[in-house]
Amino acid sequence: MLGRAVDDISTGSDSEYSNSWISWFLSSKGNEYFCEVEEDYILDRFNLTGLNNEVSNYAQALDLITDNLDDDIQDELRGALDVQARLLYGLIHARWIVTARGLAKMLDKFKRVDFGRCPRVLCQSQPLLPVGLSDTPYEKSVKLYCGRCEDVYSPKSSRHGSIDGAYFGTSFPHLLFLVYPSLLPPKSGPVDPTPTSRGIENDSSRKSRRVKEEPEISEGIGETASTASVALKAERYRPRIYGFQLNETAKLQRWQEAVRDRQIVRLEALEDLS
Repeated sequence: MLGRAVDDISTGSDSEYSNSWISWFLSSKGNEYFCEVEEDYILDRFNLTGLNNEVSNYAQALDLITDNLDDDIQDELRGALDVQARLLYGLIHARWIVTARGLAKMLDKFKRVDFGRCPRVLCQSQPLLPVGLSDTPYEKSVKLYCGRCEDVYSPKSSRHGSIDGAYFGTSFPHLLFLVYPSLLPPKSGPVDPTPTSRGIENDSSRKSRRVKEEPEISEGIGETASTASVALKAERYRPRIYGFQLNETAKLQRWQEAVRDRQIVRLEALEDLS
């Protein structure tokens, strides 16, 4: 599924491609979640440290992104380079959107509700933010994070659903709300039609609730499976910034897990009696 994201043929024209690869890429169908990475950021090699180990033909892929690729490159090689250029741009994009300028650009898209709204009824159409479940390419596709219910959802569009989650990273939405705390949505009550600046919410309104990855049918769970065993297998989404779990969320989740464990013990005791 992730391979389809890099293999899809763009609808952009040759003239658009020749003028600017980045403009061509951003205007392609299915790439609406991406923002433009400024050229000076891409040209600063410090910002690209380590990416040469992630991308084949790194130097040529970078030349293609910055429109410095030799025009004499054969079409067959250009097609292969285009796949690597998409990967390289996506990985650069994940680094860019957690910078001050990158966050500002993604904030504009968030305010325009470019990423859609939460499908949960009680979230009252809260705007969503893209998030990756892994920072490693080709592992997980992009999901959409709701700051109100703190759950993650799959995009409605198959084109968006095939985007690699590593192109947005695991930290982005949580860092955005950390930098712009006034945008953190309340856990109850109406939601503004568009997310605009509000006063700082009470600490209690910022506490995280139980969240999980999109539901999947677990093997072996049937009529004979116990409630306790099902509860033990349940997965949950854990918001992290650069791999570290958020402090308030971590404390709340430890308390929730302690309550869950006590409930599981009671369920097991009831099942033993029956």
